[in-house]
Amino acid sequence: MSIGLWAARLERPLSEGEEKRLLALIPAARRERLLRVKDPARRREPLCAYLLLRLALRETYGWEELPEISLSAQGKPDFPDHPAVYFNLSHTGGAVLVGISDQPVGVDIERVRPVAPASLKRLAAGVEEKDFFPCWVRREARAKLDGTDMGALLRSEIPLRDGEFYYPLDVFPGYAAGMATHSRETPGPVSLYSLDELT
Repeated sequence: MSIGLWAARLERPLSEGEEKRLLALIPAARRERLLRVKDPARRREPLCAYLLLRLALRETYGWEELPEISLSAQGKPDFPDHPAVYFNLSHTGGAVLVGISDQPVGVDIERVRPVAPASLKRLAAGVEEKDFFPCWVRREARAKLDGTDMGALLRSEIPLRDGEFYYPLDVFPGYAAGMATHSRETPGPVSLYSLDELT
């Protein structure tokens, strides 16, 4: 299977009714975790990430339900009942990104915004502000690929390892996104959705 990529732009808040309906669609453990987030506005992105994952799995495998999700020892989410299906989620203010493959995949999306000079110096010394978020999503996607070296990759840029590939993704204006994989296969276009198409 090739790597499948889906992204959704969240242009508006969820209504109370939409949130209630969407919460019912995700596994109980994920629902309980999201309900611990007190501010409903802060639940929108993670909730929509799971909703987009559900849509991606239905399009790819015909699954109508989102399977149980567990975490590996490194903290990487997986489907314990479907070990040959790999996925990764990312969300940022106003957008979510999902990757699915038959091998490990790491994805990241970030809304491009001003970066404080101190943060730029601390997190990406020598990188111009316009390049900060493309650099950051590359690091984060690579760290999420296997769930290892997270701290080292987020502190500084490390050259690609043997058998590791990174691809920037074309998503929405004002966002930077990327995918890390062990596959030489270049990903196809990202399937793009609006919040209204998701709900």
